[in-house]
Amino acid sequence: MRAPGPCAECGAESAARYRCPRCDTAYCSVPCCRTHRERCAPGARRDEEKEAALGSPAVPEPCPGDILSEEEEQDRVPLQKLQLLGESEELRDLLRNPHLRRLLLGLEQARDKSSLLRQLMQEPLFVEFADCCLGIVEPPEEKENVLPK
Repeated sequence: MRAPGPCAECGAESAARYRCPRCDTAYCSVPCCRTHRERCAPGARRDEEKEAALGSPAVPEPCPGDILSEEEEQDRVPLQKLQLLGESEELRDLLRNPHLRRLLLGLEQARDKSSLLRQLMQEPLFVEFADCCLGIVEPPEEKENVLPK
């Protein structure tokens, strides 16, 4: 049996006595288990191990639940555009704000994400963050529903 290590969810040192049966991620308690279960992708850890071994990102196998309808597929952001988010200095500067980081962490951990998202859209800092992200993945010249000036 492995010695307990840090919890992947809350970071508690030497407290992770339990493991996710799907991805083998370690966690320390029922609340951390629930948080992890909400975002657990089967094989996630195995993909990370493959990536480390191969030296390049592993492409996850699509799950049956990942199959999108044609309408949903139109809303999916291509990987190349998502990678632009990581290259944006403006976005990086926004993410240095501890208040924004707390808002995003709260959103990630929320059970009712859509309700919280509506509340967050009243927060000027969050709106600035959302606008920055949208401006990167969907620049104004690419938008379909923009009225001519």
